[in-house]
Amino acid sequence: MTTFKKTLLALAASLPILALSFTSQAAMDPYLENALINVCKAAKSNSLIKLNNTTKSYNLKNKTVALKLVCNGEDVISFAENYGANKTAAKLQKSLGNVSITDVAAISKVKVSF
Repeated sequence: MTTFKKTLLALAASLPILALSFTSQAAMDPYLENALINVCKAAKSNSLIKLNNTTKSYNLKNKTVALKLVCNGEDVISFAENYGANKTAAKLQKSLGNVSITDVAAISKVKVSF
């Protein structure tokens, strides 16, 4: 057998395996999907009690939810604000703490004349 035929045979054998692996990555665990949907609904509800109960029931931290959850293509804080849920948005924003950004390059000034 030539190397071309060997390569073609190996490629033909690996295609079904690759096709199966791509479909398995797209599926999400139903428990996890339900948990994330419920947290999004709780954030949308503007009820702090409902948000706290939902995150606690799924053992999630507010900081993790605020940093990593995306609801309908938006981060959870923006999602809550867009639905008028300002109390839950503020609670999630507060869980992030104070963030300050210091641009090290901007500290030293460069004077340019022309």
